[in-house]
Amino acid sequence: MKELAQLLSNISDAYDDFILGVINFAKKDISHAGLLNRYMRENPNVTSSDVIAFIMDQPDFHDFSATKEMKHVG
Repeated sequence: MKELAQLLSNISDAYDDFILGVINFAKKDISHAGLLNRYMRENPNVTSSDVIAFIMDQPDFHDFSATKEMKHVG
């Protein structure tokens, strides 16, 4: 996660909640950290919006959404 945190911190428009949110997503499944690390190394000029779009395009993105968790509660 340290490499991921560093890569996220290097994004020009990164902000604390963005970094924490992406790390939290990566912690849900360790394979996410590898995907994100590779994506950011291969695309060094990404913006925070690019990273969010990449995450949202992942096939299991909605498996970790808050709305899915809320449906189980109610």
